[in-house]
Amino acid sequence: MSAAAPLRGWRAALATGLLAAATCASVFALRNLLAPGAWAVVTCLAVIGLAAVLAGVRAATRALLAPTAVGLVVAAAAVLVRYGAPPGRVQLVPDLGSWERTTALWGEAVTAINDSTVPMTVTRSTELVVVVGALLVLLAADLTVALGHPAWSGLALVTLWLPTVLLGFPAPALAAGVAGLCYLLVLAVSSAPAATRGAARADRSRVALGSSAAVVVLTLALAPIVALVPSWSAWGLPTFGQGAVGPVAIDTSLDMRQSLGNQTGQVVLRYRVSGIGEDEPAADDATPAPSASATAGSRAVTAATLGPLRATTLTEFDGREWRPTPSVETVPVDTDATLLGPGASLGREPRESTGATLARVAVRVEALSDRRLPVPTFPRTLDAPGAWQYDSALDAVTGSAPTRSGMRYTMVTEIPSLTADDLEGAAIGDPGDQGASLALPATEHAQDVAARAREIADGAATPYAQAMNLQTYLRSTTNFTYDTRVAPSRSGDAVWDFLQSRRGYCVQFATTMAVMARTLGIPSRVGVGFLPGDTAEDGSRVVTGKEAHAWPELYFEDFGWVRFEPTPAVQTGAPPAWSDPFANVSAPEDVDDNRAPQGAPTSGATSAPEEDPQGPTPGAQAEESSWWPIGITAAAVLVVAGLAALVLVRRRSRQALELTPEQAWARLRARLAAKGVTWTDATTPRDSVARVRERVEESTGVALDDEAVSALRAIATAVEVERYSPREPRLEPGALAGWVDVVVRTVDEARRTKQPRPEAPTPVG
Repeated sequence: MSAAAPLRGWRAALATGLLAAATCASVFALRNLLAPGAWAVVTCLAVIGLAAVLAGVRAATRALLAPTAVGLVVAAAAVLVRYGAPPGRVQLVPDLGSWERTTALWGEAVTAINDSTVPMTVTRSTELVVVVGALLVLLAADLTVALGHPAWSGLALVTLWLPTVLLGFPAPALAAGVAGLCYLLVLAVSSAPAATRGAARADRSRVALGSSAAVVVLTLALAPIVALVPSWSAWGLPTFGQGAVGPVAIDTSLDMRQSLGNQTGQVVLRYRVSGIGEDEPAADDATPAPSASATAGSRAVTAATLGPLRATTLTEFDGREWRPTPSVETVPVDTDATLLGPGASLGREPRESTGATLARVAVRVEALSDRRLPVPTFPRTLDAPGAWQYDSALDAVTGSAPTRSGMRYTMVTEIPSLTADDLEGAAIGDPGDQGASLALPATEHAQDVAARAREIADGAATPYAQAMNLQTYLRSTTNFTYDTRVAPSRSGDAVWDFLQSRRGYCVQFATTMAVMARTLGIPSRVGVGFLPGDTAEDGSRVVTGKEAHAWPELYFEDFGWVRFEPTPAVQTGAPPAWSDPFANVSAPEDVDDNRAPQGAPTSGATSAPEEDPQGPTPGAQAEESSWWPIGITAAAVLVVAGLAALVLVRRRSRQALELTPEQAWARLRARLAAKGVTWTDATTPRDSVARVRERVEESTGVALDDEAVSALRAIATAVEVERYSPREPRLEPGALAGWVDVVVRTVDEARRTKQPRPEAPTPVG
């Protein structure tokens, strides 16, 4: 195969520009795989800049490989400068650490791509992969044209389309048209001169046919391989226009050492919840009247009372990862039979005796493609198309074929009237799993984790109280922060690492509570499924991949598996009613969220110093004129000190105005601890109010006045709202800081007026 003559002059510059345009158009083939952002603009600017370098070098030299070599060096330097610079610094020239930082960023991108689902949010690391890929495509395409084989440039351009083609996601038709048109124009610009047109045309035809055949063979050969890559699901022919961008499945191998990655925003389920009256049968239609909530009898039925939809449960934990338990025995699902987990008593007795409320749940599957069917955590009947099996040990519904878009199924669920009072007297039960739900991994910090659990549960008289102490400890945003990024492992015990880093997402919170519960002798497991989602305009509930969630379940005698929610409210909202100390409790009547207690200091209130009523002494300046240099210096020092004090005061005032309830609670706790008034992490804010009053009165003999008690309750209420309510507390700026000052000031006054304890009578002898 003969090569065409190298391009020169305006034709060479035009060909490079066309290749740059084709590369930029091909970048937009990734639009439906990646979430919207600045990545496309950044990539196109990098491609245009590299094209300018290639055209400039080719105009200045006749060496065929010089433009590619220079372009490669310039592209590498630009990438190192942008992505290898130290955090927070602007670097114009790469240094020795730029390569290490860039390669580390590349490694993060590979992990993120492998763990993410579509559409993937583009971070700095994944933007690096897109930019480098586009620059390499342009260099390869330009090199084929420089070597006289312009038809082969199509192979370089098509690499940007492979993810879209192989994974079966929609592609922008305009991007395909622009890229194809630019490619044809490159072939036209690169056509042979008239003297060799005949021979060259035949060679070009063979090259074009060979390139097309190579693309087809490459696509068919690589498609099955790419389809097996984790987190990438289906592949097929490309489609154009809008629509779903691929199926979503639930990952049930929960690794505590991996970051959450980017959860897909695709809609996986839509469902409606409606109450069923005492004599009202369940309807057959899978789409009941639009209603996000209804009333069955005297009790409201909502998605919140229904709780999450669970796909499966996990019991086996090796210290780092939860592994699915293989099904041992399953039975076909009978539409008339109530599906119950092991040991569950709810639903086995008449509903009148259990106090359960019947709710009908109608589900429509969207992008979910999974062999596990999401169902409520409560006993339920199921009517679903296809062959489904029920595993009572896992309390999971599985099938031989995955769910599909448009599939509908209905359930009738028994929602128990479970309360904290019911569980307070419950004993630890036996789920009949031969101790699997009590097994603990033999890690280097197993004893440390157990000791921490005992410390948190200290003072709890019942298993339920111990569980609530664990949930309160983990849910406090003072102790832990919800973060989808996980710190690097520091030991062989992932639970201990989380207790040290105090940052994680639902898997870390659920695992830690489950493992700590086992150290206290309470059987536990982890449920995996979806949070209730959001309410749509038509009244239905919409669940996306972002609602994928994990939570712990603890086993109690006579009640079976009971769900708890240790993950902070920022992600989950309020916990279940039976584990929510804020449920059915209104704010104290004497405390207004928007009003500080009487006498509390208001923000920004400062008093100006009084002016000196006496003027300067006559003749003093003349008598002390020899000290004027010292006077100027002293004045300057005073001015600087005054400005510094003003800045410090304003800064502290601003910090006081910006206090969150958790920060105010931590400040109050630290200041009271210095005065000998303390409480444990497991003590709820509501109980802490009584604890503070008792300890102050015990140590000083003086009871807190109404103003201090009102301020203390106001802070505790604000903390409870922040921890357990999806709404933010409404507070005046500076109110929290004022309440803290009121409590501390009152405790100081009580200590100063401490009443002497009466002496014990002397025994008569």
